[in-house]
Amino acid sequence: MAASYWDSTQRKFWTFTKQQLALERKKIEESERNLVNMYPLPDRRHLSIHFYQQLTKMARPLAIRQQALATAQVYVRRFYTKVEIRRTNPALVLATALYLACKMEECPQHIRLVLAEARHCWALDTSFNDISKIGECEFTLISEMNSQLILHHPYRSLAELQTQFLLTMEENTLAWSIINDHYLTDLPIIHPPHVIAITAISLAVVCKPTQGGPQLHAAGLTTALQTLTNPRNAASQGSQNRVLKLVDWLAESNVDIEAVVECIQEMISLYEVWESYNDKACKDQIAKFVKARGLDK
Repeated sequence: MAASYWDSTQRKFWTFTKQQLALERKKIEESERNLVNMYPLPDRRHLSIHFYQQLTKMARPLAIRQQALATAQVYVRRFYTKVEIRRTNPALVLATALYLACKMEECPQHIRLVLAEARHCWALDTSFNDISKIGECEFTLISEMNSQLILHHPYRSLAELQTQFLLTMEENTLAWSIINDHYLTDLPIIHPPHVIAITAISLAVVCKPTQGGPQLHAAGLTTALQTLTNPRNAASQGSQNRVLKLVDWLAESNVDIEAVVECIQEMISLYEVWESYNDKACKDQIAKFVKARGLDK
């Protein structure tokens, strides 16, 4: 395992620019044009929200750690940069990604327990009646990711920077929540973990901790972005001092400030889209191609 992100396979092979990512996805869609036209799908971020909710349903009864859940989300995102989603059964991919992530994060779950939770989440999916399906899918996942399975997450960077910025317990909790939510975007395969951690800290310092929770409000993040770019407009003197200190630190560091701003804008976009998320619509659109193509057998 590479001790440093900079020497890792994650940086060398699984970090894209937005343009590269768009090109990869366009290639996949062009190669499967008939399927794409026949089975339209919702906004990619809506799919990510749906996938996260399904993974959480499986993970909660098994007491799976948050980092393993995050690893599973990244595996799914990586996999679908290589494989057209309409050629797969997303339920099977999600269950397998979680099973594999638990092994890689050293909190393994017995395959039969994962299968049982998957069967509970997707009761009508008969592919979960056969334990070998997860084994076969695991081989495919590993193959498509070229056995490059070690991930570096922003949680470690957050822990290291927490004392430097003197984060309160509430601010640290809010920053952790923002990191959790960023896995619903493409940010984990575009930006380094430390940039994500600094983005989360920046938002946690500027946003009121009472705005925390599984979803922050887009309006609150927009205000946070304006405050970070214009720190002297902070509401109170105490808040202004903390924001100025953060902005000064960013200016003196080697952190790409433009990347931090881009991450904040992406989180704002996510929360705006989240407000219009319709779980039933996502389920129906996925079920349509899964049933029609017999992928749940």
